[in-house]
Amino acid sequence: MPNTSTSEEIAFKEYLKAGEARAMALENRGPVRFTDAGELHPEIVEAFWRVGFYVFENVLRPEEIEDLKNDVRLIQSRLPVTKGGKLDSNGKLALGADQNGRNFYWSKPLADPFGGTDLAGGRHPVKMREPKPRAGTPEEIVYLILGSLQYSDACLRVYGHPDLLRIAAAINGEDFTPFNEALFIKAPGLGASVAWHRDGLTHYDSPNWDEGVHGFNFMGQVFGCTAANGVWVVPGSHKLRRVDIPAMAAAAQSDQFPDAVPIICAAGDVAMTNRQAIHGSFANTSEQWRVTVNMGFHRRSSVLNVEAGGLHNARAVYDDERIKRRARMLGYAIDARQQRFPDETPYEYKPHRDSGLVYHWNEKARADIWDYNKEDLSI
Repeated sequence: MPNTSTSEEIAFKEYLKAGEARAMALENRGPVRFTDAGELHPEIVEAFWRVGFYVFENVLRPEEIEDLKNDVRLIQSRLPVTKGGKLDSNGKLALGADQNGRNFYWSKPLADPFGGTDLAGGRHPVKMREPKPRAGTPEEIVYLILGSLQYSDACLRVYGHPDLLRIAAAINGEDFTPFNEALFIKAPGLGASVAWHRDGLTHYDSPNWDEGVHGFNFMGQVFGCTAANGVWVVPGSHKLRRVDIPAMAAAAQSDQFPDAVPIICAAGDVAMTNRQAIHGSFANTSEQWRVTVNMGFHRRSSVLNVEAGGLHNARAVYDDERIKRRARMLGYAIDARQQRFPDETPYEYKPHRDSGLVYHWNEKARADIWDYNKEDLSI
């Protein structure tokens, strides 16, 4: 760690090691399994609701991992050279320069851009440690890309993965809805931290609140993730209606929560994490990359006729038409995946089947999804 004393470095490494041991003892990981009746295996369901996350192993095919790596390299080559800039490193119009949405989030290397601020509804109340980066690092780096499906066909195809969509239906019902998609990029020695927080703002005071009302995220791992660069979760915290993160930090006297565990994944694993679970990640002072393909899903009842949370889009009430419009991404993703992997049985999304909607991934569809994430279903 670049700016810590030897004792602090040793203590942090011990914390990482102890957290990994706790994580591996949770019995919440394994391959995707369904029963003979086609239902998500009850042992997986039990572990997810008990802990707040589950690691599905070996979900992504080797060739799609390579597709993702290639797309990530291409995206990085097309990013603006500087925050607010219009040109990439080759002097061409940068990715997203002709869009209105705020899709690229910048941070100083190893910094915590959200912690202790009012950003994102103030849900990151405690600032994480900010190690000093090595000399010669960029002034700012892109660490988060929203609306990632419009920039990467490989991400779009992961979004249409039949097993992942069957899992989404098992957790949120066959009429589940999309939420938001993103790429988290934690480059070695550069990647920003994400301060401890829980997702969702809308339903904590609702009489219909329960431990799954704010949905979940899939987190597909392109390179894998470790205790040093991965997301940490406080097991069981998704079951709490109220949490006091500043009090937790005060009790720990640091940003290292003693009960938290890291999500440990190999390349191609996909973690499923309850959005109400307290989670965060440390600045990536390690030598390993983490690139996470993030995909969120909701119950339809959590968003239908609900006012937008406003974190990912402008405030609006989500009616049937808004949900239908946003869910077209599922149709395009399923067809895009079938084109790339014709040996798979594609997922059939019930709302599309019931309404007779058919989607084809082609150049017309590519134009249709530009700036699609301005219609995210944020709660």
